[in-house]
Amino acid sequence: MVEVLGVAGVRSSRREAVVMKRRGLIIGIVAVVLLLASCAPGPNSAAGTGGDVAGFWLGLWHGFIALFTFVISLFNHNVTMYEVHNSGGWYNFGYLLGVMTFWGGGGGGAAKGSRR
Repeated sequence: MVEVLGVAGVRSSRREAVVMKRRGLIIGIVAVVLLLASCAPGPNSAAGTGGDVAGFWLGLWHGFIALFTFVISLFNHNVTMYEVHNSGGWYNFGYLLGVMTFWGGGGGGAAKGSRR
């Protein structure tokens, strides 16, 4: 009789473990979906409003100064990291190129580490 109760106890603990794994999986999926949804881009309300728009060269400059702009934006809410009134693809290309060339730098370090 004692063994039967012991087996039943093992079965119920296995069920609880399966239920906990499922809950963890569901919570993980919900967290990933919320994270991805929070990163979704929104519309550019300043697009097509006329005036001077930021192009490739200003995007390149903004990419170079991205880290400094980020630090300043933490203390001053009037400073933003990204110019919303831009020309689109060319500004984005310049911005990413600026970030990669000025702040990327990891490729050379990786290549040095593999040499002996």
